Amino acid sequence: MACFLVPVAEAVVTTTAMKLMQKREKQHAAETAEGTALAEEIKLPFSQKLKWLNNMLWGGSALLCFEHVWHGEIVPFFPFLTAAVTPAGTAEMLREMSTVGVSMAVLVTLVWAGLLAVSHVMEKRLVLKADGDAVGGQMQ
Repeated sequence: MACFLVPVAEAVVTTTAMKLMQKREKQHAAETAEGTALAEEIKLPFSQKLKWLNNMLWGGSALLCFEHVWHGEIVPFFPFLTAAVTPAGTAEMLREMSTVGVSMAVLVTLVWAGLLAVSHVMEKRLVLKADGDAVGGQMQ
């Protein structure tokens, strides 16, 4: 019914956070433009990683919204959600949002956390390889 609204709410919050982080990262990069360490050049900024979460949340929510429109659960007139017409339907919709919607948002966030872990390991390997190449004088 309206389970996709929970990931949409999370996406709005994370998109706002991402925009603020991008602004802060640009300011930080301008302040420390010279003498940047090799490790900092290899690592992705956190705003880029947060963008991965935003893409997953917005994309999944758009697909779910389309599916709900397809099945007639979302209509182009007030109250837009067919479940919100009756009090019993509203209660069922809120229950679904609190169970299915929250679990979907948590699952997407956990998958993103897994991506962060993999990214961290890959960045660490690249930094170690780059440091080893620089120390050995063998730039490939």
